[in-house]
Amino acid sequence: MREDWKKHLIDQGAEFDDGDHLRDFGNPERERSIAVNGSVLCDLSHRGLLEVRGQDARDFLQSQFGNDVREVTGTRSQLSSYSNPKGRAYAVMRVLLDRDAYLLETSAERAEAVRKRLTMFVMRAQVVIENAEDTRIRFGLSGPNAEEQLQQTLGAFPVEVNDVLTRGEVSAVRVPCMMHPRFEIFGEIDACKPLWNDLNVHCAPVGPESWRLLDILAGLPEIYPETSEAFVPQMINLHALNGISFKKGCYPGQEVVARMHYLGKLKRRMFRLAIEGQDRPQPGSPVFRAGGDPAQPDGTIVDAVLHPDGLWAALAVLQTPAAEQPLCWGNPTGPAAHVIPLPYPVPEGA
Repeated sequence: MREDWKKHLIDQGAEFDDGDHLRDFGNPERERSIAVNGSVLCDLSHRGLLEVRGQDARDFLQSQFGNDVREVTGTRSQLSSYSNPKGRAYAVMRVLLDRDAYLLETSAERAEAVRKRLTMFVMRAQVVIENAEDTRIRFGLSGPNAEEQLQQTLGAFPVEVNDVLTRGEVSAVRVPCMMHPRFEIFGEIDACKPLWNDLNVHCAPVGPESWRLLDILAGLPEIYPETSEAFVPQMINLHALNGISFKKGCYPGQEVVARMHYLGKLKRRMFRLAIEGQDRPQPGSPVFRAGGDPAQPDGTIVDAVLHPDGLWAALAVLQTPAAEQPLCWGNPTGPAAHVIPLPYPVPEGA
């Protein structure tokens, strides 16, 4: 994290773990509650960010990612995935175009692995791939009045999910939500600091766990080292989130993804769960049918964060028949896991 931005956040009450990892703003329980019910700002420095530039950048990314990068413009972003030749996702990312460079926002735990793997395939292409976490300030805005707040501060707001609005040195991206409008904002520090301050008048600053909670409630998947290469993109609902193109040319894993779309029926997909118990369900940990075979998990945790109601808000890839039965996390007699509707429809096919 940039020292000048870190100082700004500390002045706002931010508390850090050892190093540059923002933990919270002093009251994580209250922050979780406000994130779900009110208006919040959240620094997004905990997210990884790569920059891809060069005259061949678009064609190169088009040959690697599962969505159609040609549709990314200065006013339109997209979700996408990067998979191995067997169609299993290394990472999920948001792809944006910022002037002459593509930005890839993904989990911090996967960013360097994605950079290294992409670099392996650059070969003679005129492409540069770099870590860009400190080149731009990034923060999130969520709340019932978020649209009006951006209207007042920027003069407009992105209308549709994935839309991008740029005003001067600041850009705002509309991202999926469960209930209240959500936006991710990025830009130069001299523009972002006063914008944060203006928005903070009617918002509460929160730590990264609160934004992670909002992602889970919105049904947005994340890939961690524990789940890398575990899921085909359709299993984590990217087809329901406009994160896959079935019309573009070749990319790693395309045959598997296309075969599942045109010939197969999706046997596993992502569901939202509310999980009881004291221990946090970790990515990659198993989900079972209650009383089922302990050697045969029926699902896998994608992500989980504590909800203000005291349960763990989670996303999990489940065998679709199992989702209609009582579930437990960790083992067949473990804490109960309850299926909660997602905020978007998921096609029965893939």
